[in-house]
Amino acid sequence: MEDYINNSNCTRPDKLFEHTVLPILYVMVFPVGVVLNVWGMKSLLQKWKKLQGIDILVINLGLADMLYLLTLPFLITYHFKGSVWIFGEAFCKITRFCFKVNLYCSIGFLTCISVYRYLAIVYPLKTMGKLTVTNCAVISAIVWILVSAQSVPDMFFPKHPENKTNKCYDTTDWDKVENYFSYSLSVTFIGFCIPSGIILGCYGHVTLVLCRSNTMKKDVKQRIIKLLVLLILLFSVCFTPYHIFKNLSLYSRVMINQRTCPSWDLISFIGRQASRGLVSLNSALNPLVYFNINEDMGEQFRQLLRGGRQMFSRLFQSNSCSVPVPQTEQEIASPITEDIFLI
Repeated sequence: MEDYINNSNCTRPDKLFEHTVLPILYVMVFPVGVVLNVWGMKSLLQKWKKLQGIDILVINLGLADMLYLLTLPFLITYHFKGSVWIFGEAFCKITRFCFKVNLYCSIGFLTCISVYRYLAIVYPLKTMGKLTVTNCAVISAIVWILVSAQSVPDMFFPKHPENKTNKCYDTTDWDKVENYFSYSLSVTFIGFCIPSGIILGCYGHVTLVLCRSNTMKKDVKQRIIKLLVLLILLFSVCFTPYHIFKNLSLYSRVMINQRTCPSWDLISFIGRQASRGLVSLNSALNPLVYFNINEDMGEQFRQLLRGGRQMFSRLFQSNSCSVPVPQTEQEIASPITEDIFLI
């Protein structure tokens, strides 16, 4: 937190996570997220004429992830330089805006995917012919518009006040923190709490339907349950801690502005930094939704893993053959090695 000591007698928090762990995590998320999202969207677009409504939602989910991933190199530079922003105030606001849009578009499209699945499973006859590509494209456009409208006010808060500091705030400076806290609470309720309630309600009902169904195939049930567990994990790991600690940290800053140091200030700060790292993982984990929804992509991914395992097996065997060993030992070791990699 900027000007921490000047605002209260609170203990200055350790910046190790923000300046070291967070950029390292971004470095790992960036290539994984870009490769998986590009591959996933490319695989879906290759069968353009056979796209279903849910595929449109997944493609938009990938576009939202790419919007954020392309800003990571600038954030990596920022944190490795000790939170010194060198790209100007305008681009600072664009970077933070892209993060907000990615975050809430991800939540929005995951919610739409959940509702799509819910309607297709619980009300298959009533929704037949209604979950079309066109309708899903319109819904996707509405999600983008609503999330962008929700995120625009964030750009009016100071992010890079050059006369005070060379940082790029992901929230705002101390002078505007009280107003930003009110804005953050409203965004949390609209952009996170409501979608979370919708998802829990949908999958709670879906679970009851699956338990009572005797006609649905076992493999179909397993795919639905996997998607359910995946979405719950995404919300539990990536989104929930971020919104809890973000608002706790903002409230702590409001109290510090009033010359009061809350006892939980340091915990909220550490949790805030850790949750920023966790929320970035959603761009690398969202492609798992592709594999669950699209059977062809799941099979392609498994083939890729098998190919990597076979290549590693051949490499291991060639290295083993280059080491001279007695003939009897080589004859005994060879079938054992082959059996290990066939498991």
